[in-house]
Amino acid sequence: MSTPTHRHEDAVARYFEAWNAGTEARDKAVAAAWTADGRYTDPLADVRGHEQIAAVITAAHEQFPGYVFRLSGAVDGHHDTARFSWELVNEAGGPPAGGGSAPVAGSDVVVLDGEGRIRAVYGFLDRVPAEA
Repeated sequence: MSTPTHRHEDAVARYFEAWNAGTEARDKAVAAAWTADGRYTDPLADVRGHEQIAAVITAAHEQFPGYVFRLSGAVDGHHDTARFSWELVNEAGGPPAGGGSAPVAGSDVVVLDGEGRIRAVYGFLDRVPAEA
């Protein structure tokens, strides 16, 4: 197992700040986390640049209103790469209304530039509801 540095953990923290930012703060949070030509790729999206990344985040919030993304476990990193798992939970931090597990969960690998901003995200969805 690798030992993440503060650089990895800080980048992942900014990543979650972007995913959880409100509509008015989202563009600024995305710009703080990603390089201008940054890429976000998962099974449902493959986009580049701040505007397109913010649009993917907005679509996720429209599909799951009242939910936030949170880190699930520790950040593992080395060199310019980090990996981590996450889950989508209600804003109160608990499971969905009615109990059960988070409706969406996954693991991401991020590649950082020399300043610790995200150049690329490669996302994997471990749990997705059938209607998604």
